[in-house]
Amino acid sequence: MDPKAFAESWECGWNSHDLDVILSHYRDDVVFRSQKAVPLFGHGEVVGKAALRAYWSEALRRQPDLKFRVQDVLVGYRMLVITYLNHRGILAAETLYFDTDGMVYMAAAYHRPAS
Repeated sequence: MDPKAFAESWECGWNSHDLDVILSHYRDDVVFRSQKAVPLFGHGEVVGKAALRAYWSEALRRQPDLKFRVQDVLVGYRMLVITYLNHRGILAAETLYFDTDGMVYMAAAYHRPAS
């Protein structure tokens, strides 16, 4: 996998708001963790692509102007950390863990706390 190409595809998917494109990188049994999921689910862990679709669909509905701009890509063994600025200029990051087929099986989002 080309980390830079993946990050560009990830950014384009989010900026298009096309859930099929966004979710094309993730396995059906993906586990996604984010503090931002707590208000919607009561906890910060979203399990499965269907649940992730529901979560991100609601997130996009609530933020129709959402855009991401990748700042950096850090590479590990079958994992990436993508740092990015959101549409409000707030720094965030996602860690994505890949299986041997190049699909994301686990991911976690991190957001700078509001000041």
